Amino acid sequence: MSDKPLLHRLVDPFDTRMLPVGGGHTLYVEQAGNPEGTPVVFLHGGPGSGCRPDQRRLFDPQRFRMVLFDQRGAGRSTPKRRLEENTTPALVEDMEVIRATLGIERWMVVGGSWGSTLALAYAEDHPDRVTGLVLRAVFLGSRAEVDWAFGAGARTFFPELWRAFVAPLPAEERGDPLTAYGSRLLDPDPRVSLPAARIWHDFEQALSVLKPSRFTLPTALYDDTVTADSPSPNTPFVEWHYFRHDCFMAPGQLLDRAERLADIPGIIVQGRYDMLCPPTNAAALAKRWPAAELRLVPDAGHAISEPGILDGVVKAIPELANKIGG
Repeated sequence: MSDKPLLHRLVDPFDTRMLPVGGGHTLYVEQAGNPEGTPVVFLHGGPGSGCRPDQRRLFDPQRFRMVLFDQRGAGRSTPKRRLEENTTPALVEDMEVIRATLGIERWMVVGGSWGSTLALAYAEDHPDRVTGLVLRAVFLGSRAEVDWAFGAGARTFFPELWRAFVAPLPAEERGDPLTAYGSRLLDPDPRVSLPAARIWHDFEQALSVLKPSRFTLPTALYDDTVTADSPSPNTPFVEWHYFRHDCFMAPGQLLDRAERLADIPGIIVQGRYDMLCPPTNAAALAKRWPAAELRLVPDAGHAISEPGILDGVVKAIPELANKIGG
């Protein structure tokens, strides 16, 4: 693969809107590229991260009608960080509201990490609306996967990062740091919740790349200088909401219903050394989904910024479109 991923040129959206979807939520939705092109919806990760302009560069703007949106509580959607009525089934139905509102009959679905989870949940609920799936870093939403990412995985392969992650916690809480930080994220006092969010975020970011540039994390569990208006990462708050509710899915749901994907072609781009979403997830899915091709990327971790991953996704999108005639 090339050392310089061939991203497409950045184009501005030709349509942006705020779309009410119920439950007190209003979603930011944008369209870019060719209004008459092949429809494709991009699903951001997290949950809670929101879309970024550079994600439009994954797609050829002359070929694709891109749809990007910020999921409930994320990005420019309002209210920010709202957790009430913020569930996987609600996000799935939000996609149907967006599709119908934009007058799209069927579309390709592209998503990575949490975006792959939502893509699978949507495709299994609405297979007749999906022309194909391009997935990266498969996350199946299980408690075992979360326990690996925030426990055994880091403890085994990045012991120095693990020590930095648990060090701020009282000794009696270090056996279950996910719950320890999660309980602080729920604290209404930003002097408690924001420091926890920063530690969680930096820990996750370090694990997302093959070669982390640093293994240090914030050390303070309390910061009396912050207020509710202080900048803070959004993803930890929404992630903990989903994780503590088992991602609002039944155990094994996505694999158990994978036969619903039988008529949907797919390409799975998976980093061999992904610490957050290890390749066992993608392999288990591919075994249940014969219409998908699993592409393991050597010397790559989790993040789409990893060169091999980025190359793989950018190439997979038009390849799948060619296959489905889009």
